Parts: sequence; C-alpha cells; structure tokens
Amino acid sequence: MTVTIIQPNRRILLLGAAAAGVVGLLPRYLLPANAQSGALAATETMRGGANNYIPGAPMVDNLGTGFTASGIVREAGSGKPLRNVRIQIWAATERGGEREPSNRGSVMTDANGRYRLDISPIVPQFGQPHIHIAYDDPGFATLFLRPVLNSRHDKSMTVDFVLAPTAGNAGKSS
Repeated sequence: MTVTIIQPNRRILLLGAAAAGVVGLLPRYLLPANAQSGALAATETMRGGANNYIPGAPMVDNLGTGFTASGIVREAGSGKPLRNVRIQIWAATERGGEREPSNRGSVMTDANGRYRLDISPIVPQFGQPHIHIAYDDPGFATLFLRPVLNSRHDKSMTVDFVLAPTAGNAGKSS
C-alpha cells in the first residue's frame, strides 16, 4: 500500500477554497426550476406510514374525543389549498389498536383545504405515540404519513402536507 502525503501550501489552500466555493453554488444550479422559484414541493411518504392501512375507510364525524388531528392540504407547485380531498386517519387509542375499525375513518377537506378529526386519546404503539394520515384517491400521488407526538399526553397534532398531482391531473386542482 502506498500513501501519498500532501504538504499544504498556499496554492493548495487557494484551490481548496475555490473548490469549496464552487460546490456551495452547485445546488442552486442543480435544483429543479420550481424549487428555485419557491414552488411548493410535494410531501414525501414517511416510512411506516402505510402500516395497518386499509383502503376505503368510511366517512366519519369523529373517532371519539380527547385528541384532535388537523391540518391543511395543498397542491405541489402552486401551493393552492385543495378542497374536497378525502383524508384517512387511523391510530392506536384507548379503545384499541390501529386495526380497530372504530379507530379509523375518513374526512374531507373544506374550501380552504383544511381537515379536522376528533379522536380518542392516542396511546403509544411500539413505544411511540403516533397517528397515521393517508391520501389514496385518484388525482394525486398516494401519500402515507406517520407523525409522532411529542408526548402521549398531547391533545392535538397539526399535520399540513402537499400532494403531487398525478400526470392526468397536472394543473387541475380541486
């Protein structure tokens, strides 16, 4: 094995500083145009977000009381609030685990893209108090989220997210 030792001198230090400056500028030129213009990027699916997902959860008024999940849903790119979008929420609560039918349901966003669902108090599952939120209807890319509460004693969580239009829905927001 051969090892080459480079002795630092002024020329090497100047070249290194110039290279660092160029590397600092590269991300600006490598980002897509919409990221540079301030367009809103789509939220990425979270690992574990689809755990215990069951398609077609019924529309509900609430899943109990004691905890509130809420947020705003926006369209990627424009950032416009999305109305009449079906959001599914499920969680482990004092009434049972995530697979308990009474712990899952769907709600629609309002005219301002807001959703809200009252739920029984959340209990930790696998050591973490968390909820699941999904979008899985035509028009936008499927999204699964698994946000973790700060404490099992939290009474609410706001989860805003951004949906990417599918190819056939680009430019057509609700």
